Amino acid sequence: MAIHDITTIEDIKLLVNTFYDKVQKDTYIGVIFNEKIQKRWPEHLEKMYKFWQTILLEQHTYSGSPFPPHKHLPVDQSHFDRWMEIFTETVDSLFKGIVAEEAKVRAANMAYMFNYKIEYFRNLEKKL
Repeated sequence: MAIHDITTIEDIKLLVNTFYDKVQKDTYIGVIFNEKIQKRWPEHLEKMYKFWQTILLEQHTYSGSPFPPHKHLPVDQSHFDRWMEIFTETVDSLFKGIVAEEAKVRAANMAYMFNYKIEYFRNLEKKL
């Protein structure tokens, strides 16, 4: 099968399913995801399809705020680094093109912002 760019919802589902399958099995970040999501993986995956479909295909199917569920996770920069490593490997193994590159840029920006905000709220709570 030739590697192509991300162009359809089927591509998004392949990306999301492959990525989160790796995440669930990962010895470093898998425990955090599995503990938080537990038996709600189907709902989480469905939400992720819509999130990435909205961002990458500009088909507005996602609504909501992605940060709040992550606010109190026991994570730091090293967890986001591992998340990005798995995400980048997954994208590169499945897709090639402008949208695939955009997916990696968007994921990196999101990882940076989530880590920054988690640290910000942690430091704020320490001061209170």
